[in-house]
Amino acid sequence: MSSRYRVVIPSNTAHLAKRLAQPFSKRKLLHAARMMGPTLVALTFAGVAHAQGTMDFSGAQTLMGSFKTFAIYAGAVICFGGLIFAGIRMMSGRFQDAIPGLFGALFGAGVLGWGAGWIGSLTGQSM
Repeated sequence: MSSRYRVVIPSNTAHLAKRLAQPFSKRKLLHAARMMGPTLVALTFAGVAHAQGTMDFSGAQTLMGSFKTFAIYAGAVICFGGLIFAGIRMMSGRFQDAIPGLFGALFGAGVLGWGAGWIGSLTGQSM
């Protein structure tokens, strides 16, 4: 004697399968984006918060070293240019016109000494 089993699929399951098989509409996609949006934003900030502890400032020290080198060279060029300007004026006998050049040389010496020293003190570098 063979018994037959009959599988009966409830009608609500068939409707669910048909509904899930339909493509998403724009309205459904917008609704899903609105529902998932806050979660995605929270996960993004959580990822950024974890990355915060791995920040590396060795590039900043390299940059400040470049600024210090620039201050040394700029101060030397300003000082040398002021001395040349003042020397040319003095050789031509116009001593009063040489005074701005001497102040320029003094300013260049200040950039050379104090500027490089101040930048070095910010990064802990020695002169």
